[in-house]
Amino acid sequence: MSSILLQVIVSGLLIGAVYALFSSGLTLIWGMMNVINFAHGDFVMLAMYTAFLVWTAFGGGPAASVPIAAVVLATIGVLSYFLLVRHIMRGPMLAQIMGTFGLALLLRYSAFWYFGANFKTLPDTLLGPPFVFGSIRVDAPRLLAGTIGLIVTLSLHLILTRTALGSRMLAVSEDATAAQLMGIRPEHMQAAAWALAAGATGIAGALIATFFYTSPTVGETLAIVAFVTVAFGGFGSVPGALLAGLLIGVIEAVSAFMIGPVYKDVIVYTLFVLVLWTRPQGLMGKA
Repeated sequence: MSSILLQVIVSGLLIGAVYALFSSGLTLIWGMMNVINFAHGDFVMLAMYTAFLVWTAFGGGPAASVPIAAVVLATIGVLSYFLLVRHIMRGPMLAQIMGTFGLALLLRYSAFWYFGANFKTLPDTLLGPPFVFGSIRVDAPRLLAGTIGLIVTLSLHLILTRTALGSRMLAVSEDATAAQLMGIRPEHMQAAAWALAAGATGIAGALIATFFYTSPTVGETLAIVAFVTVAFGGFGSVPGALLAGLLIGVIEAVSAFMIGPVYKDVIVYTLFVLVLWTRPQGLMGKA
């Protein structure tokens, strides 16, 4: 029993690292610009389709699809900022909500038009057989996704806290006018934030595609997970998204094992509500 539970916990940590990765982009945009991107889940969906296209066109696995998806999504992120977000930021919060929600619908129904409604999956053998560590058996796609998810999320945090680019981005998020007086171009930093956030989302989507189905509506499910993770960890906190993602992954896995897969979401959302009831800013958010 203990070895099975350990297997479940390891699986939960790996999927939780992926949750953290695609949620970190959402929390970065909020922390930088106070904008909630309702198209975030559909960005993940586009990255998943990118991985599928790389495989069908070239037979390429994650080694090819992950960097391609990162570049494609970073480009889409920058275009979204310059063509839409920087304009709706001048309006009320409702304009931001409706604008990014409209972008989500545009991306989703464009995927319906081009790819159709059928589910698409990558081959189970794409990354080879499972890895066995003693009594623990881990599928190769989940191990790769969890490991890279953890590395990229920590790297994103280091970029924000240990580099000149991160310092300039944080300066703009604190006071854009003062940052501009210091010679920093707020629009350039905000575009860089969208590129980083969407690029991280692209990496996550390409990794998720190796073990999860791809469809135009998959972004809806993943967006809910991202919003819960970000709110749980604290809006604007990348370490909070990492902690929350790992916790949610473990809670889901253990709940599915102990109670049943049908009830795992009930447990997660109940704990989520209890945390926000006692600490509305989330686990690591600022009061």
